[in-house]
Amino acid sequence: MASKEHLAAKQLVIDEIKGKLEKATSLVLIDYMGINVEEATNMRKKLREADVDFVVYKNTLMNRAIQGTEFESIAPLLNGPSAFAISYDDAVAPARVLNGVIKEYKKMAFKGGVVEGTYFDAAGIEAIAALPSRDELIAKFMGSIQSPLSKLVRTFKAIADKEQEA
Repeated sequence: MASKEHLAAKQLVIDEIKGKLEKATSLVLIDYMGINVEEATNMRKKLREADVDFVVYKNTLMNRAIQGTEFESIAPLLNGPSAFAISYDDAVAPARVLNGVIKEYKKMAFKGGVVEGTYFDAAGIEAIAALPSRDELIAKFMGSIQSPLSKLVRTFKAIADKEQEA
């Protein structure tokens, strides 16, 4: 029989997980087996730079924490070694960073995840990882707006220059 202190400690972890998930825009699960300490440290650094929390929790505690949340759909994935990448701002960041790490080390694998309330299997998370970041999308959008305007300005300038020459 578990002691009250042991149960209280478990409840603290469950509450910690719930607190993170309440603020999260995405959660990506990976099977992290096969990486060494140096690779894990490098991966954590890349995730930290992208403002992504990378944590390992017991599957049973995670299962209790996700009950009744938008992340409940990952419950069937909670078997074997699981690590969790949680993002609070850029929903695509965990998938994108982990995809790069998986390709670099040729180890680990996506299990699935939830991005902005929608469940994705491993293939879906890989597809999401291929999406550009929010900043890249904004830059591309601004470039596409700027290009026709620049062309229009150059055309008007050419017309004005011709009129001045005449």
